[in-house]
Amino acid sequence: MPDIFHQYGSDLAIGPGGDLAQAAASLLGQQRVLRRLLTNPGDYLWNPSYGAGLAQFVGQPASASRIRSVIRSQIFQEAAVARKPEPVIDVQAVPDGSVIVQLRYADSASGQTQVLSFSVGES
Repeated sequence: MPDIFHQYGSDLAIGPGGDLAQAAASLLGQQRVLRRLLTNPGDYLWNPSYGAGLAQFVGQPASASRIRSVIRSQIFQEAAVARKPEPVIDVQAVPDGSVIVQLRYADSASGQTQVLSFSVGES
């Protein structure tokens, strides 16, 4: 079932018919995974435990294993992420204090590999 298209950190988009754009299937799953990883716990009023809060790692001494652990625990809470094959989570600390993440997982509905790459840090 489609939902409103919303890329984290961006405005809502207009669809081809002039209404709000929609996202479905793997694109919707990607948006939900990204939203979960970048939302701080406590920021979502209706579910205070929702979110990984990856921004908390910016400027801190890099602990790639801890960041991977947080990501892994959160992505499995999204129905779009299949448990098998095991997701691959690459974390790289950048000298400016930001963190670059590349996440590869199988979409639970289609089985197709999904790739999300993003950075968390000061812009």
